[in-house]
Amino acid sequence: MPQQNLRVMTLLLMAAGSGSRYGKLKQFDDLGPAGEFLMEFSIFDALKNGFNHIVVITKQENQEFLQKHLSERIDSSVQLDVLVQKIEDIPSGIDIPNKRKKPWGTAHAVWTARDVIKTPFVIINADDYYGEKAFESAANFIKNQKDFAAFALVAYRLKDTLSDYGSVSRGVCSVKNKTLKSIKERTKIVKNDGKIIDEESGLELSEDASVSMNFWICTPLIFDYTKDYFSQFLADKNNHEKKEIYLPFVAQEMMENGHISVEVLTTNSHWFGVTYYDDKKTAVNTLLNLTEEGTYPAPLWPKV
Repeated sequence: MPQQNLRVMTLLLMAAGSGSRYGKLKQFDDLGPAGEFLMEFSIFDALKNGFNHIVVITKQENQEFLQKHLSERIDSSVQLDVLVQKIEDIPSGIDIPNKRKKPWGTAHAVWTARDVIKTPFVIINADDYYGEKAFESAANFIKNQKDFAAFALVAYRLKDTLSDYGSVSRGVCSVKNKTLKSIKERTKIVKNDGKIIDEESGLELSEDASVSMNFWICTPLIFDYTKDYFSQFLADKNNHEKKEIYLPFVAQEMMENGHISVEVLTTNSHWFGVTYYDDKKTAVNTLLNLTEEGTYPAPLWPKV
C-alpha cells in the first residue's frame, strides 16, 4: 500500500447538480434553523469525526460564492478546495463537439478532484443528509484501512430513503458477508398500497433492501480507473452530447475486474434528502428537531 498521511481525511461533496425536480439549486437552500445549507451539516459531522480536508465540486457560477461562504464558517486549520466540474475537462487526445451542455455525471465530478486528493476519502451528495454515525463509521474504516484496494459503502434501508411526493432513483445493493457484490440502479421506485415498487420493471422490492445513497469511501485508485473508463466512454461518439458516467458504474466495474473490494457498512443514522420541493418542509422540521435536541448547535458555526 502506498505510504499515506493518516492525518489527512478528506470529504468530497458533489454539489454541481441542477435540481430539476426540486425547482431550484437545492444545494444552496437555507434548510437549517439559522439558514444553513444541508451540506453544512455533513461538513459539521465530518469535522467532528476527524476529517480535515473539505473538497466541494460545483459549477463555475457558484465557485466564488461557495468558497467565500464556507471559508467564513470552517476553521482555517481545515483545508478547503472548491473545484469546478468543467465539460472540457476530459482525458487528453479526445475531441468532442460543442453541443455538450452539461458536465459528464457523478464519476466525472469525483475525477475533477484528482489533483487535490492523495489519500483515502469519502464521497457524498451535497443535497443529502447522512447523519453523524455514518461519518463515524467512515472515519473508523479509513483509520483501520490496510489496503488501497479496500473501498467501502455506507448503505441505508430502502424504506428509509423514499419520498412521499414522487418516485426516486436508488442503487439497490446485492450484499454477501458484508461485501458488495453488485448495484442495480432502479430509477422509478415508489410506495404503492404499502408496497415498494420499481415502476420501470414492475418488481416489488424489499423494504429492508440495502441501497446506495452515494456515500462512498474510496482511495485515489479510483482516479486512474475513471480516466480509462471515461476514455472508453468518449470513444463512442453517441455518448458525446447527453450521456453521463456514474460513480456506481465505475465502482462496479472496478469490483468486477478485481481491482477493489467494497465493504458495506450499515449505520443507524437517519438519512433524508430533498428530491422534490415538497420534501423541504420535512427537511426543515427534521433539522430543527435535531438542533433542539442538542445534536447540533444553533447556529451551526459560532463565528458567523
